[in-house]
Amino acid sequence: MKTKAFINRLESGDFKMAAIGLGYVGLPLSVEFASAGLRVTGIDVNLSRVHDVIAGCSYIRDVASQRVKELVDAGFLQATDNFDVLSEQDAIVICVPTPLSKTKDPDLSLVVQATCEIAKRLRKGQLVVLESTTYPGTTEELILPKLAESGLESGKDFFLAFSPERVDPGNKQWNTKNTPKIIGGLTLECGEAAAALYAKAVNTVIQVSSTRTAEMVKLLENTFRSVNIGLVNEVALMCDRLGVDVWEVIDAAASKPFGFMPFYPGPGLGGHCIPIDPLYLSWKLKTLNYRARFIELAGEINSEMPHHVVNLIQNALNEGNKSVKDSRILLLGVSYKRDINDIREAPALDILRILEQKGARVSYHDPHVPEITLEGNIYHSESIDDAVRSTDCAVIVTDHSVFDVERILERVPLLIDTRNATKSVRSSRVRKL
Repeated sequence: MKTKAFINRLESGDFKMAAIGLGYVGLPLSVEFASAGLRVTGIDVNLSRVHDVIAGCSYIRDVASQRVKELVDAGFLQATDNFDVLSEQDAIVICVPTPLSKTKDPDLSLVVQATCEIAKRLRKGQLVVLESTTYPGTTEELILPKLAESGLESGKDFFLAFSPERVDPGNKQWNTKNTPKIIGGLTLECGEAAAALYAKAVNTVIQVSSTRTAEMVKLLENTFRSVNIGLVNEVALMCDRLGVDVWEVIDAAASKPFGFMPFYPGPGLGGHCIPIDPLYLSWKLKTLNYRARFIELAGEINSEMPHHVVNLIQNALNEGNKSVKDSRILLLGVSYKRDINDIREAPALDILRILEQKGARVSYHDPHVPEITLEGNIYHSESIDDAVRSTDCAVIVTDHSVFDVERILERVPLLIDTRNATKSVRSSRVRKL
């Protein structure tokens, strides 16, 4: 099958595409394609998301509601929970979550469900692209056989490709449009068709040799970060034993103009990608009788950081003749990174859980996260004034830019800083990671 007919359709001005999944990846991507003049239909089983898009409202902070409304009003963007629209599309992009199961194995159930819905309606000439993060081989070993049940052949009757999402929520500099896009097709023609599609909405498209290569690119990116964060977290533990300020060590090392890239310690890893993606790679390699030792060690160190933070809290309280049990402890920031509302895999949730198991009376304040549900319990963000009024210890877990650290420090007897937010503050009441 040649790509010429597909590209001609793409350039015709009457090209239709669908994005399955309207979350952190699917909605921004849909908006960019719609802004490029393609007619985009977002498909999601979450009716709240569907209704929001139809109403021109964005629930993703990096996407302005005004932009969504303009595209909806102009007829370039719509949303539905009906998969039957797939038969009308020229391209279909899968953007569903790929979490880990309770046993830390890849859970691709949503990818399988989406693929099965496509297979029921697949027709000649369509392009199918998987964006969801997964292990190398997924597109070829899982997606392809499901689509082949339609009776159509990839590379002959339809195009199939993988393009890893590269979303960084809250990043003011890099977004869907200006972040380079990796494309890997099942065949050369599949890759060319996918590259032509993404070139409509993304500034830079990089085509690699295969879907398996593109899948590995994504995992390398986040494994690189996970391993280096694991290294610097272990250095933080070393510095704690040595009585050295790890933040001063990193800043001094970063003055070297070559051969060093600064990473920073923290209370643990959060978000959908960095804590999870390396485990996808590790799982895949186990099936090939290979142990990914760096990944496993980094994961072990990073997963222990919430316990280290609790130990810091416990030791600091002990210095004031207090125990963790019955102490009022305030967590400042519960999202996994600053200035966003995403709590997926957030270390604050682990810290909260551990403290409660030790008998602490835990509360939190986060202007971006008004409510969290953890193990059936619902917690509400207290106002900062109420929160600091009666606390025994406050803990900066996420250093939101709205936090006035000096003012907070004036009003709490003890402050644990896991993010170096008190870098310019000198106080005997501060304990750093």
